[in-house]
Amino acid sequence: MRARLALMVSGTACELREVKLSAKPGAMLAASPKGTVPVLVTAEGEVIDESIDIMRRSLAQNDPEGWLERDAPDLIARNDSTFKHDLDRYKYPERHGSDALAHREAGLEVLLDLDARLAGKGQLCGAKRGLADMAIMPFIRQFAAVDRTWFDTLPLRHLKPWLEAHLESDLFKAIMLRVKPWSPGDPIIRFAAPQRTAP
Repeated sequence: MRARLALMVSGTACELREVKLSAKPGAMLAASPKGTVPVLVTAEGEVIDESIDIMRRSLAQNDPEGWLERDAPDLIARNDSTFKHDLDRYKYPERHGSDALAHREAGLEVLLDLDARLAGKGQLCGAKRGLADMAIMPFIRQFAAVDRTWFDTLPLRHLKPWLEAHLESDLFKAIMLRVKPWSPGDPIIRFAAPQRTAP
């Protein structure tokens, strides 16, 4: 999701191939044997198989909103390591043999910290959305969705409207394409930024 956000905002045109992880196509495994998503294969044949690297690469090519100016490597690293670890074990306790509530509480500590950071700023690195917001927001969306009733009771006065605003944004809606899993020979699905219209 976050790779799509950066590809879209940077205007990077690409072919979208949705995959079902329980039936990974051979072409995907040939490109990236580790078998995780997303995988970006550039026109030059470079393979990038980490979403944050796809974000940074596409924005390095074109960054019309200045997302790279609002990066927070430490926040993103915490999100991608400890928060994702707790999110996975809260969301899928049966898969990990974990105590879901313990991992929920650990994740909540991160949310409270982000809520404090958003106070008076609007976004994680200032008044405008940037790389930090777009790299972290999809994971907060997942966390909130595990038990929405519980999440809605939390005293997150800044994080909740921040999340909702991003989910309701034109950019987020544009990347939420629902397509069937790809098979060799399927028609090409183009994924590119919509044409901007004058206000």
